[in-house]
Amino acid sequence: MRDISDARGTRGTRDARDARGIPTPLRAWSGRATAFAAALLLTATFVWAPDTAPDDSGPLFAAATALAVLQAAAFRWAPCREAAVGTGLAAVAQVLWAQPLVPAASLYERVGMGAFWLLPTLGAAVVGGYPRLMARREARAVREARHRQQRELAHDLHDFVAHDISGIVAQAQAARFVAGQDPDAAAGALERIERAGLAALASLDRTVHLLREPGPDAARTALPGTARLTELVDRFDAEGRTRARLTFTPAAKAALSREAAATIQRVVTEALTNVRRHAPDAAGVEVALTHEHGTLRLTVTNDTGRTRPRTRENGGTGLLALTQRVHALNGTLHTTGDNSTWRLTATLPAPLPSPLPTPLPAPGAPA
Repeated sequence: MRDISDARGTRGTRDARDARGIPTPLRAWSGRATAFAAALLLTATFVWAPDTAPDDSGPLFAAATALAVLQAAAFRWAPCREAAVGTGLAAVAQVLWAQPLVPAASLYERVGMGAFWLLPTLGAAVVGGYPRLMARREARAVREARHRQQRELAHDLHDFVAHDISGIVAQAQAARFVAGQDPDAAAGALERIERAGLAALASLDRTVHLLREPGPDAARTALPGTARLTELVDRFDAEGRTRARLTFTPAAKAALSREAAATIQRVVTEALTNVRRHAPDAAGVEVALTHEHGTLRLTVTNDTGRTRPRTRENGGTGLLALTQRVHALNGTLHTTGDNSTWRLTATLPAPLPSPLPTPLPAPGAPA
């Protein structure tokens, strides 16, 4: 029974505050108290004020001042409906409370008087409403950032983990066919399955790391370079019958920024995964990265093999997501193919880094 009561007590404490940490009773009573005080001021305005001299209007003035404070609290914390009712009644009370004190005033004077006493309501709206607006904008920005992280996580899982899992499936299929005839070959396939599984776990670790607070070397972990690309192609070459080769020029390596390197690795991962899915008996894959006229060009070319490409009931979204990512970097991505060859081409703007200027000799130093 203690556990249940403790759990209920914890839940009650948590429910007593909203998502912004504001106590729920304060949110509710700020609007209701404003409406109640406005009703009292309106009642005093029409019942007591007509028989009151202007010199004796101190209590009404104090009530109007306190009502302005309640309005600010309602603008800041009350639910929208209660805030509208409470602050609306308070605005009417603020405009009317001084009218009976000046019975001989003209219409223009009454309009000016009402406009003047509407200023406390406008001030309360600024004092209470502006922080509320900023809090809502902050909450919306947090939600949008979470949604972006979720989309990035989904892309990472598709681009990296799906590649390793497809390798596991391919090796398992190969082991199933040769297990009865060649146990040694099956043992080798099991070793490759183990390596692919460890690679998938490492990819999951890197993906989860992207959601954590960045550390000193988070950029290097999240944004791979040519070493990761070489490892990716070598692992694909070792895990299946399809041979894979990577070539890149020194200029391409020099112009490869961290953002471009991450995007290129995603593109190559998706291309190799599609080869394994749709052309499992392809003879070879050529991955080439070049740099010409300030543009990085990636081409992934493979033959379609002898069997008919595999199809799925629901088309994948990998290439579509990658196309959007490449376009976000002002690049292009397209595919071409015929009966025997399939090619994926991606281009990214990547000017070569400017060489560091030669330092000037210190005064008095030999030239």
